[in-house]
Amino acid sequence: MAELKNDVLIRIQNEYDSMSKSQKKIANYVRSEMDGAVFMTAAELGKTLGISESTVVRFAASLGYRGYPEFQKSLEECVRGKLSGIQRIDEKYGRSSQSEILTSVLTSDIEKIQDTIKNLNPIAFDLAVDAMLGAETVYIMGLRSNEPLAAFLHFYLNMVRKNVVLINTTSVTETFEQMLRINEKDCFVGISFPRYSMRTLKATEFANDRRARIVTITDSEFSPMCMYSSCNLYARSDMVSIVDSLVAPLSVINALVVAICLKAPEAVRSDLEMLEQVWNNYQVYLNDEIEFIDDEPILNYSLRKQDAGGQ
Repeated sequence: MAELKNDVLIRIQNEYDSMSKSQKKIANYVRSEMDGAVFMTAAELGKTLGISESTVVRFAASLGYRGYPEFQKSLEECVRGKLSGIQRIDEKYGRSSQSEILTSVLTSDIEKIQDTIKNLNPIAFDLAVDAMLGAETVYIMGLRSNEPLAAFLHFYLNMVRKNVVLINTTSVTETFEQMLRINEKDCFVGISFPRYSMRTLKATEFANDRRARIVTITDSEFSPMCMYSSCNLYARSDMVSIVDSLVAPLSVINALVVAICLKAPEAVRSDLEMLEQVWNNYQVYLNDEIEFIDDEPILNYSLRKQDAGGQ
């Protein structure tokens, strides 16, 4: 049954490389906007994308469907699978106590991490670390529910290396403006999970056209994000309820930051020592926020240590 629901996505993935430019345009739209595309006639889909109705019909035929209606029915199967998943929430949790819901959700997250460990490609992970460490500038993008993941990666990566740009805008135009100088010396990290963001996909395409190294963090090989990248990190992110589970993707990002730190320890140590010095000198943390080292507050700890050494 799962294969039937994903049949149209599998066909698109298998045929994508041989598609014309217009057909790829349809494929990209269908994969990122499936919930809307399923209700469109061939004429409406063509009008939305600025192509002819006959091109849309030929696209359906190129995937092996006997016509556009059969193609649309296959889309409906995919969407129905999503909707039935939401409807099953009540069956799964409706009679559960709050503590049982907590246990069930946490157990589900554990399973997602275990599945991610099993299926993550270590070679792709190593390539991602090298790309992010060796780039002149690292651009990071993740929108909607993926914004916290992008912000988390940006925050910590910015602490251990220079030239890290977080692309965060609701405007397509501003997205390209922020990426205007990206080139082959840079790295673009695109983060996108269902429902996939068309803006993140177009930004990834733009980075690929500029020959930047592309790293994607997404859910599977059928993600449209994989079209422009050969370095794809897959993390499971199914919906447990009405919210996306970001536990596994966040763990992958954690691992990336740790691996980068371990691969360039001297540079990272220098940056972190400089950052701590700034925190101390300008009293960034208040008394209720600071950490303690040897029962001494970290605030000005390094300065007092230096003064003691000088005496």
